[in-house]
Amino acid sequence: MEYTSAEHYRISRRQTLQQVGAGFGGLVLADILRADDAEPRRIHNLLPQVPPRLPQARAVIQLFMHGGPSQVDLLDPKPQLNRYDGSMPPAEVRDDEERTKYLLGTPFKFHKSGESGVEFSDRLPHIARHADRIAVIRSMFTEHRNHEHAIWMAQTGLIVPGRPTLGAWAAYGLGTVNQNLPAYVALPDPQGQSVDGIRNWSSGWLPPIYQGTAFRSHGTPVLNLKPRQEKPASVEAGKLNLLRTLNAGHKQRHSRELELDARITNLELAARMQLAATDAMDITRESLATQEAYGLTEENTASYGRRCLMARRLVERGVRYVQIMMKGQPWDTHQSNVANTTSCCAQTDQPIGALLTDLSQRGLLDSTLVLWGGEFGRTPAAELRGKDAGRGNEGRDHHPYGYSVWMAGGGVRGGQTYGETDEFGYRAVVNRTKVSDYHATILHLLGLDHEELDYRHNGRSERLTDVYRAQVIRELVS
Repeated sequence: MEYTSAEHYRISRRQTLQQVGAGFGGLVLADILRADDAEPRRIHNLLPQVPPRLPQARAVIQLFMHGGPSQVDLLDPKPQLNRYDGSMPPAEVRDDEERTKYLLGTPFKFHKSGESGVEFSDRLPHIARHADRIAVIRSMFTEHRNHEHAIWMAQTGLIVPGRPTLGAWAAYGLGTVNQNLPAYVALPDPQGQSVDGIRNWSSGWLPPIYQGTAFRSHGTPVLNLKPRQEKPASVEAGKLNLLRTLNAGHKQRHSRELELDARITNLELAARMQLAATDAMDITRESLATQEAYGLTEENTASYGRRCLMARRLVERGVRYVQIMMKGQPWDTHQSNVANTTSCCAQTDQPIGALLTDLSQRGLLDSTLVLWGGEFGRTPAAELRGKDAGRGNEGRDHHPYGYSVWMAGGGVRGGQTYGETDEFGYRAVVNRTKVSDYHATILHLLGLDHEELDYRHNGRSERLTDVYRAQVIRELVS
């Protein structure tokens, strides 16, 4: 059939709407693409960023206590717990899952410390000397009683895996002062990984430049940092210049690959770290008195003390965030709570006390925020596990409903306790503090706004405090 010119252009209403609709869609898409091109894209690097408000802390040292320390044995004295030791818990504080038995008092003694009179357990004598610099939060609560979920909440803000850690957010928001060292350094236990492994310092879906770099506390700080055979400086310089030229050309051809800057920056940082990392971790340059103060001459404290001393050297050199961890989950005292809590304190108390003293003497504590705490606490009631379970050898189970952490330095108003649990240490009841409030306060001390620090991911702006209606704890801020 032949068509006339008029018939050729005769189309149905359906066809008209389809074609016009497609045209509108194209216009919208073009507009979106133009807007995307017009919007300045952040180049992902570690150059220092100016926070929206004047920061009180310029660096963070996070002392993460994997397993969950017992608040009623260390930071939250409960005379009623000792008074009713061995009795069944009252209904309002009874374990919902009935995994624990009778109320379990503590054999440890609490003492008022400093001019402020903040009470610390006799297991923490070195930390207690800094009572006037420390703010103890006694009213923390979290959303899960499993280790991994609670760790994800404590480190990343939600009980799901794969998100950026607090340290990665700090690096993303602030960059770092020293361009020869990473913004974020993790100091894992040389005896073995902590529970959840490298996810403890992951950047999640943030560009990898913000991920924590694990430094070893013995030997070469970072593996594969130096070539097996040293080459003349002129050869190394020529190779680096060639790489820069090649990278620049590749980046120009792929300008929309936002993570490319991060990968290139990481490689360039590795080259600069060859000297800077070794120098930062060389504790042999410290005086014998300093090494003894950190406990490096004693077997029980040497490992943790070495990492505390390295943390001080790193923040002294401009590293933004340093994270110290312990093997496994040593504070997970399901059995022999007294013996295991005593052991953990014996390994960490002296080094942490020395760290606070050292930072203070060097004028660094005012600008360094020190964080201590685990993913949750321990039950006030006894858990009976193992063949030796019984009176005097009880454990304590996981406890998310009310536990304690502390923070010092970096703009913290020390010499105080914030919030309360009930008379048995079971539930947070006064100034209940969710993890997102804690995170918001840390970001605030770094000069960052937890509502404004975000990253576009999967079509939405994600934040550390994310879905929570978080608030800065003003009482903790000086």
